[in-house]
Amino acid sequence: MINIREKIVSVLYPRQCPVCREIVYPKGDTICRECRNGLPYISGARCRKCSKPVHNEVVEYCYDCSRKKHFYNEGISLFEHKGSIKDAIYDIKYNNKREYLDFFADEIVLRCGDRIKGWKADVIVPVPLYKRKEAKRGFNQAAEAAERIGRRLDIPVSGKILYRIQDTVPQKELTDKGRKKNVENAFIVNKNIVKFKKVIIVDDIYTTGSTIDSCAGVLRNAGVEKVYFVTFSIGDGF
Repeated sequence: MINIREKIVSVLYPRQCPVCREIVYPKGDTICRECRNGLPYISGARCRKCSKPVHNEVVEYCYDCSRKKHFYNEGISLFEHKGSIKDAIYDIKYNNKREYLDFFADEIVLRCGDRIKGWKADVIVPVPLYKRKEAKRGFNQAAEAAERIGRRLDIPVSGKILYRIQDTVPQKELTDKGRKKNVENAFIVNKNIVKFKKVIIVDDIYTTGSTIDSCAGVLRNAGVEKVYFVTFSIGDGF
C-alpha cells in the first residue's frame, strides 16, 4: 500500500531534486545523476568515535573526541555539513521539503547500512523536538528520517522513548560550552526503556555532539548498554 501511494504521489507531484531544486531526472530517482557528482560525502580517514573526517590516517580521533568523553559508543554520518547538503537539510526543516528525506535515507542505507545493521540494535530512536516547536513546524525531521531508515533496514522505530522537556535555543547559535549547557537537562526517557539494550539515535546534524550526548546520557542512565547514532551530516565542531 505504501509503494502504491508513493507511486501515485510521484505522478501527481513529481519529485524535486534536493540539489538543483528541479524535477528529478531520470524519473524514479531521488536526485539528479549530475547533481550527485560533487556531493560532500565523507571519504578517507574518519574519527573512530564520531565519524568526522580526520586529515591524518594515523590519528584515531578528531580534535573534539580526543578531549571529550562521550556517552555514546560510536556513530556514523554520511556527508560533511556544507554546500548543497547544508541547504537541503535547511529546506527540510524550514521549508517543509520532507521529500528530500527519501534521498538521505536511501543514501544512508546504501553506504552505511551494513555497519548500522552490524550494531544489532533493538530500536531506532529519533531526537525529539519540544512539543511547541514540533507543532509550529508541523513535523519532526529526525522522527521522519528514523521511520524511513528503520523501514529500509527492518529495525523497529519508537518515538515514545525519548522526550524533550525544555524548549532549547538552536544549537547553531551557541558556543561549545553553551551547546552542552543548553541540552544538559533537556531530555527524559520512558520508564519502559530498560527492555532495550542497544539503541540507535537518529538526528539530522552532528556538530559537537552535545545533543546526541545528552540523549545518550539519559538512555545509559536508564539501563541501555550501548548507544549509537546516525546523522545525515557532520559539522566541524570547535
